[in-house]
Amino acid sequence: MSNGSVARTMNSHSQHAEHHDPAAGKIGMWLFLFTEVLLFGTLFIVFAVYLQKYRFDFREASSHLDKLIGAANTLILLTSSLTMALSIGALERARKSLAQGMLVITIVCALAFLVIKSFEWSAKFSHDIYPKSEAMLLKPVGEQVFYGLYFTMTGLHALHVIIGAAAILIAMVFVQKERTRADRITFLHNTGLYWHLVDLVWIFLFPLFYLIG
Repeated sequence: MSNGSVARTMNSHSQHAEHHDPAAGKIGMWLFLFTEVLLFGTLFIVFAVYLQKYRFDFREASSHLDKLIGAANTLILLTSSLTMALSIGALERARKSLAQGMLVITIVCALAFLVIKSFEWSAKFSHDIYPKSEAMLLKPVGEQVFYGLYFTMTGLHALHVIIGAAAILIAMVFVQKERTRADRITFLHNTGLYWHLVDLVWIFLFPLFYLIG
């Protein structure tokens, strides 16, 4: 094969490797987020139905949740949404170090949320308050339903926080290697969209579980 043919082949491979379709990436992400909205939307509807059926029991169970902890986690996630948005804005201005710093703060917020949530769950387990426990089975049916939804929905949300934090770590690696940069920022944009959805879900979960009592 001639040197010219080799050069053309290498150039072709390079162009293929550099193929980037931000529109397709955004559409795919929005479709994925739509399925997430359907998932949590269905759970919110289930909660609303049982709230109407067991209003008194739901209020009684909610009164035993720590509102201060719930409020602290809300503030933490709102802060993380801000730092996520700031990281995207920084990278759009080609300020790589600032973008990385904001992503680090976002991950710290995610970890803080999970740590606080783990303490809250541990307190419930230490008091034998979890689905199918002896203490739980002695409670009214409505309170059993409330705590079942509480552990299911907050647990599912915590899983999404973990997935989001992992995506942010990947984004940090991509930014460091400049696979994600000012002119190629789709991955960070999509990661931000996912993270904002995670935060939005918690904004609904907080009043549903912690404030109805």
